[in-house]
Amino acid sequence: MARDETGPDLPAYVTVGRSENADPACAAREAARNVSAHELCFVIALIPAAMDSDVVAEVFAEELESVPVFGCTTAGQITPFGYENDALLLIGFRKEHFRCASTLITPLKPLSIAHIFETMTRQNGKFIHTAGWNRLALVFADGLSKQEDLLASVLESVLEGVPVFGGSAGDGMAFERTQILHKGRFHDNAALVLLVETDLYFQGVSFDHFLPEGHELVITEANTEERLVTEINGAPAAKEYARLVGCTVAELTPQVFAENPMLVCHKQAHYVRAIADVLEGNTLSFLAAIDDGLIMVMGRGKEIIETLEAELNLTDAMGRQPDFILAFDCVLRKLEIEEKKLDEQVSEIFRRRKVLGFNTYGEQHCGLHMNQTFVGVAFYGPRGSLLP
Repeated sequence: MARDETGPDLPAYVTVGRSENADPACAAREAARNVSAHELCFVIALIPAAMDSDVVAEVFAEELESVPVFGCTTAGQITPFGYENDALLLIGFRKEHFRCASTLITPLKPLSIAHIFETMTRQNGKFIHTAGWNRLALVFADGLSKQEDLLASVLESVLEGVPVFGGSAGDGMAFERTQILHKGRFHDNAALVLLVETDLYFQGVSFDHFLPEGHELVITEANTEERLVTEINGAPAAKEYARLVGCTVAELTPQVFAENPMLVCHKQAHYVRAIADVLEGNTLSFLAAIDDGLIMVMGRGKEIIETLEAELNLTDAMGRQPDFILAFDCVLRKLEIEEKKLDEQVSEIFRRRKVLGFNTYGEQHCGLHMNQTFVGVAFYGPRGSLLP
């Protein structure tokens, strides 16, 4: 049975539609009718993996015909109730506080740096700046394209001075097909870049809960283009990783990968390079860039709840808490949280902090594609104003 949407404390500057109806047409209609379309500049839609995307798009065209709808399929949703797996979530951005311009990059693979550079330069130039408003970019990329590392780097370069935040579309834990939603239509092998202007003050947030305190290792053989590692420390990759973790290859699962990540150092900071799966021949498939000769270190987890509370304890210069936080949260974080039976505690924190978003196959921030990271944008009221 659907829960009462008036229960959670909802944001003031966006409207939220949500449905856990198993019928895609009913879910799309129910969620769309809750977002007050006439008030909106655009809508972000976050779609459960099992939901029929074509049916959802058809209903959006009927119910939200005057409002552009963007988003993607997901590996889980973060709704006003916290973590969910099967809830269709719509976030409507009010026209009095937001403007946007969208670009669909397709095909994403093979990725053309020159095309993205030219397209985004033109789009950024055409998107006239509103005096006193701030600009950011949101990215939703095909989570199976293996192009997010390069895409994030190119966007950081071409959109110099514009902070970029994003997440890779998901497909539950199936890793079979991820789709990008652009103006009400779903696309394969694509990425969406939303240039957003707002009169709201915002700040970025990015964190994980791992310390580089394990064994150091070297990637000694890899297929860079496909993010495959066949050797670690000169030994078959899966066998060596299992040895370092303290288990057998047969015992390697997504939960093991989530709790025992490998970290890479970039500009004196460590970032997770997550393992997706074990393939034939003891090959490890990764969710982010990997290369021959790369020196890595096993990560040790910090206390998840304490870390989450501390990192989301945000205020602006006026001491205000965010009106809402738009979140790109790695699905491997969620797996670890569920394995440790902490999902209700995390959901309670998300509810209290008004976090809305989805679980990803990877996150983009500051020109990097990373894994097992929470990336978000905290939105406050306009500078000098008080929240209603």
